[in-house]
Amino acid sequence: MNLLVLGPQGAGKGTQAKRISAEYEIPHVATGDMFRALDASTELGREVGEFMARGDLVPDALTVEMIENRLAEPDAADGFVLDGFPRNLAQARALDAMLGGIGRVLDAILFFSISDEIGMERALSRAALEGRADDTREVIAHRLEIYHRETEPIVEHYRTTGKLIPLHADRSIEQVWSEISEALQQVVAGVGSTEPDKSGAAGFAGGGAQR
Repeated sequence: MNLLVLGPQGAGKGTQAKRISAEYEIPHVATGDMFRALDASTELGREVGEFMARGDLVPDALTVEMIENRLAEPDAADGFVLDGFPRNLAQARALDAMLGGIGRVLDAILFFSISDEIGMERALSRAALEGRADDTREVIAHRLEIYHRETEPIVEHYRTTGKLIPLHADRSIEQVWSEISEALQQVVAGVGSTEPDKSGAAGFAGGGAQR
């Protein structure tokens, strides 16, 4: 089961993506974590490290290459939860092309819909809890502005596929998880009708702080 999570800061994507990963035994592929974990002794690691050291954005082509390499690892053979990419329409098209090139498709896109007000308050609470002094109200507002301008068009891009699953992300962690688990049972049934049966969808217990 190949999944993508979308939504603004404070929507709870990371929390729920980790829970999906644990419950369905598929890796949580978070691009931010991938950047930080790169082996600096490899050519790709050095190249990405140079961009990050300068404070520049990692080019889309390199990010897509990293994702492709990650999806080739054995633990991603039965699926993945992609988090943090794409962030704009050009990246979404690049991701679609890469997946098509390796014979894989997204089975569902989980869209965490939340108001700016609730997302802002959640992000500020997390910043205070984790000591993120740079995550001020102004900085978070700027990120939300970028999200609306650049990332929201991706939602419409994937809506046309018929695989977009809107979620009420302003609800509690458990309420959102209930929505997700119900939707993914249908996704698993659909995937199972065209691919060999895959286990790992049983049991929806768990918790954690939303982020």
